Amino acid sequence: MEKEIDILEFTDELGPEKILEVYDPKTGMRGFTVIDNTALGPAKGGIRMTSSVDVKEVFRLARAMTLKCSLAGLPFGGGKSGIIFDSKKDKDKKNDFIRAFSRAIKPICPSQYVSAPDINTSEKEMEIFVKENGYFNSATGKPLSFCRKRLFRKKVCGLPHELGSTGYGVAHSTEVALKHMKIPINQATVAIEGFGNVGTFTFKKLEEMGAKIVAVSDSKGVLYNPNGLKYHEVMKVKMEKGSVVFGDGKKLEGKKIFELSVDVLIPAALPDVINKSNMNKVKARIIVEAANIPMPLDIEEKLSKRILIIPDFVANAGGVISSYAEYIGKGPEYMHELVKRKLHENTDLVLRHAFEKKITPRKAGMEIALARVKRAMERRNSR
Repeated sequence: MEKEIDILEFTDELGPEKILEVYDPKTGMRGFTVIDNTALGPAKGGIRMTSSVDVKEVFRLARAMTLKCSLAGLPFGGGKSGIIFDSKKDKDKKNDFIRAFSRAIKPICPSQYVSAPDINTSEKEMEIFVKENGYFNSATGKPLSFCRKRLFRKKVCGLPHELGSTGYGVAHSTEVALKHMKIPINQATVAIEGFGNVGTFTFKKLEEMGAKIVAVSDSKGVLYNPNGLKYHEVMKVKMEKGSVVFGDGKKLEGKKIFELSVDVLIPAALPDVINKSNMNKVKARIIVEAANIPMPLDIEEKLSKRILIIPDFVANAGGVISSYAEYIGKGPEYMHELVKRKLHENTDLVLRHAFEKKITPRKAGMEIALARVKRAMERRNSR
């Protein structure tokens, strides 16, 4: 924020179309929104609140949303927002910052940009944002209890990420990957790094599908049991004792989860957990990237020669698909069916394209997503 933003630092054939920098003198709120591309529809992306967020970070995230929405087959473009927020110094100002930011970007929201939760924002902040903006569809990821007035006798409510759409989608993407590798899901062994929102719902759904979850981790370490873990037992231990490592199994050091001999490894928490130091120790046959950027792209390229890797923007698209269901006024049941259908279709499409052209799934997904955006831009320019 110290120097003037130069949009030419970021421009390429897709965008960004707009970079909006805002400041509120009363609260001291400083933030920005990047609208990368709107050829397919209004830009979709969350509001990130951290002390270090900057325009470059937000632009990269906005571009990722352009590709994710395109590949998911949604009528959304890509965007993202950031609010500079010190969780200690500005703790009491958080709601005021959200209100000020909502007012500041109202000229483009929801006409050109639709917000959502991200780091340090949740369904609570989305409710505050929407109330200040005045338009119910200015944000998705709102509380299930937050509804607008009945429209043609129909009650329209929020669909929070706490319903588990991302993890639910990861499980379905995993199911497709297993089919391509000819591994029956009821014979598959799975290790999940992370037991937060995404990890827990991935665990729960895969268990329902018949997979054997043999390892799960949190910040305290790994719980490993080759005979399989049960979701309700692990969740109970986590709630009562604060960590999964106190469950029925062997406790391992956190990094050991990446070295287990399993059919599927699902990194569902932190970035860059698979790197130069451990890439040669990974024994999984399939990696499904539930987290964003769980490994550097050059590492992913190398590992793809011996492991089937479902890239993040394919596997974790359940959240933005849920956002679309909420955007068009649908409920949880419709959302879950939509996530299931789209994750099956899109994962299968990407893998077929990759195998046919003998390229990595990431390259295949990028080719499909970019082609869709460029076709939409051509149609828009020919009007």
